[in-house]
Amino acid sequence: MKLYYMAGACSLVPHTALEWTGAEYDAEAMKLADTKTPEYLSLNPQGAVPLLVDDEFVLPQNVAILSYLDEKFPEAKLFGSRTAEGRATAMRWLTFLNGDVHKAFSPLFHLPDYVQDEGFKADMQTHARSEILRMLAQANTRLETQDYLAENISVADVYLYVLLRWCKGLKIDYSELANLEPFYQRIGENAGVKSVLAQEGLQP
Repeated sequence: MKLYYMAGACSLVPHTALEWTGAEYDAEAMKLADTKTPEYLSLNPQGAVPLLVDDEFVLPQNVAILSYLDEKFPEAKLFGSRTAEGRATAMRWLTFLNGDVHKAFSPLFHLPDYVQDEGFKADMQTHARSEILRMLAQANTRLETQDYLAENISVADVYLYVLLRWCKGLKIDYSELANLEPFYQRIGENAGVKSVLAQEGLQP
């Protein structure tokens, strides 16, 4: 198997999942420009990471990759459990983080070229920060009574960890959500996460 990733991006989640499986894999670091080459676009027309290639099977999209790895390596319990309820709970949080919270970061990373008005840009970014904190508050509430989003550590937790890393880089202060920083430190101590951070050249 081969995973195409960008350091610190959401591809850190399947990268960690591969570590948790114990399977042999290759990981190829990409720059943004690399994802726009004809060669890469022939594999993933979206020009994005992550992308998993397993022999002849080519699979983009984070949640699809994680679901595939969970089916392929059930003993790794990537969703924290093998029960229907446990896996569904982890999937509920994963899709919320991937589909809703992740999307809210878009105005902070890049705005369309047609958005020219500086005041409008600032308003969009202020709103984005507010929305991110509003949604992270849901995770904070969940973590009041348990260490992880589901019944055990899962790929959903790693996704939240990545988003909190982004918050730190963008100086989004989530300190009022008191359960998030202990969670961040806890996930950062996981052996698989630490291995991936080292491979991607990132500080914990």
